[in-house]
Amino acid sequence: MSLEESSHYSIEHFFIALALILIFSKVFGELAERIKQPSVLGELVAGVILGGSVLAIVPSVPGMLGYDTFHLLAEVGVAILLFEIGLETDLKDLIKVGFTSTIVAIIGVVVPFALGFASILVFEKYGMLGNVDPNFTILIAITAGATLTATSVGITARVLSDMNRLQSGEAKIILGAAVIDDILGLIILGVVSGLIESSESGVGVGGGVSAASVGIIFLKAFGFLIAAIVIGNLTSKRLFNLVEKMRVRGVLLLSAISFAFIFSYLASLVGLAPIVGAFAAGLVLANTHQFKSIEERIKPVADVFTPIFFIMVGAAVDVSVFNPFVKENIPILIIALVLFIVAVVGKLLSGLGVFQKGIKKSVIGVGMIPRGEVGLIFAQVGLTYGVFTSELFSAVTVMVMLTTFIAPPLLKIMFARGGDTAEDSA
Repeated sequence: MSLEESSHYSIEHFFIALALILIFSKVFGELAERIKQPSVLGELVAGVILGGSVLAIVPSVPGMLGYDTFHLLAEVGVAILLFEIGLETDLKDLIKVGFTSTIVAIIGVVVPFALGFASILVFEKYGMLGNVDPNFTILIAITAGATLTATSVGITARVLSDMNRLQSGEAKIILGAAVIDDILGLIILGVVSGLIESSESGVGVGGGVSAASVGIIFLKAFGFLIAAIVIGNLTSKRLFNLVEKMRVRGVLLLSAISFAFIFSYLASLVGLAPIVGAFAAGLVLANTHQFKSIEERIKPVADVFTPIFFIMVGAAVDVSVFNPFVKENIPILIIALVLFIVAVVGKLLSGLGVFQKGIKKSVIGVGMIPRGEVGLIFAQVGLTYGVFTSELFSAVTVMVMLTTFIAPPLLKIMFARGGDTAEDSA
């Protein structure tokens, strides 16, 4: 019996689907790492295979029985992922990174966003977006542009670590800029989420998105992060010192997760994406004495929940739209190709922000290419709120997957050609 044919989503369907999600995520993640690719790429491919357009084991689209259940689990997974990223982000180190990383990060956000935004307007002009309400074109362009701004800290760091290049000058600039990119990306995500909420309420739909509304939402997003970090730092140390004295099993882990979920809830109250709150919670707890214990204990939880998010993202990809022999698919294939080119070029240009001697600009640009987790989060937000059609979402997701796939081998080639840099021993 298929998922659609059942009158209700039974517990046995849930258990077998969840088991297959976890098994496939690890098997395909292992295969990806065996060919020296990040495991997240394998999880995405596993999601595509389990999704509605291939095996139809995982409920992959809204309205499909069981979708709401797995969607909630995926939201938990992505919140824990952003909480982990926050835990691993040291604000003091960010300040020490320097002017160069900041310039690289800004170029790496502004240029891809502008190119992506312009591309969507061109697609709409030539009718390539399909049956889309013209009033929402700007919102679609903003959301698509936002998906191009991210840089995956995890993927880039993993590649540099495997190559024993984490201490190189290029690596320091890349990782610093990537972290700043993620922070800027989360703020942009808050702006995008706010614009989507405003459009659903009828604000700015007819007359487009105003600069004032963008400014207000940006200030609200930035203000929330600052307030959450300041207030959180004033209270978290005492709170978790008290928690540490408690004897009940698992109290530190559950307190940390609850802390992240409460911050997620507070973020949603001010109109931001809950994951912005989870990220802020991670930044706050990174300054507590229990930081190492929390970081270690959260990993098994993330190992269970985070793959569900990537599987669900991959499952939402409709592979049928990439059949070049179907006439209706030609526009979406062109969109996917253009967005991929824009994504690569936009990040390569970020290397122009480097003026230090002995540092290869091309290596910096390549290191900024992979979109990874944050780009997928943007894409999922666009699909969830109905800004992206399934076709456009599939094109954007493939762009993310391709940038994630090409960066590791390109980095290895660039470093191999350049030999040791002047900063390798720094």
